[in-house]
Amino acid sequence: MKILGIDTTAKTATVALTDGTELIAEYSETTTSHSTVILPMIENMLSLTGHTVDDIDLFAVSAGPGSFTGVRIGVSTVKGLAFKNETPCIGISSLEALAASFSGIDGIVVPVIDARRDTVYTAVFRSQTDGGITRLTEDAQMSIAELFDVLSQYDKTVYFTGDAYPKIMSYEGCPKCAHTPEKLSRQSAYGVCRAAYKMWNEAEDRSEFTDTNLVPIYLKKSQAERELEEKNQNNGVK
Repeated sequence: MKILGIDTTAKTATVALTDGTELIAEYSETTTSHSTVILPMIENMLSLTGHTVDDIDLFAVSAGPGSFTGVRIGVSTVKGLAFKNETPCIGISSLEALAASFSGIDGIVVPVIDARRDTVYTAVFRSQTDGGITRLTEDAQMSIAELFDVLSQYDKTVYFTGDAYPKIMSYEGCPKCAHTPEKLSRQSAYGVCRAAYKMWNEAEDRSEFTDTNLVPIYLKKSQAERELEEKNQNNGVK
């Protein structure tokens, strides 16, 4: 099963092609303009591996949380690619996709995506040496201090991953934190493909995996929405 996965939720844009969970190719690029690089990245990767969009059996995307603009770009790109041949597509939690790359490592995996103002989008996962990844908490936005408090209940080594990794490691008080290898500390479209393959195999109804049903995952309102609400409140508009 050929899966094409993309992640544009953070500064690193990343695309990957897999056959099931076997990696065929992955391409990552740090950019400030995901909208201009993501399609060329996909085209180059497919060309270099001798594939076309028509060969893809499943499209997958990190649908959030993360950068609002990045999330929208990723979701709209996959919706457009899937529409042509009515190819199934899956939206994956960007936090779950980050955790998926830790398959086979024994410990607690904590994806952290910068949500600004000393808060992060995060969730807690248990990774085991047999390759299993188990979700322990739901996706949430919280302060770093609150996250450290949550992690104090676990007695396993903690591995952070995501674009807030450097910020997290600069704080004191992190319980049982370990150094995360650089490749595992950032977004990976391979993790998106792995998580999508798992979701596909566990789904009871695969008919729901359509471009129409694919939507972004937001944990908070965008800055524009918050500013509009504040303006309306100041003007007495409900």
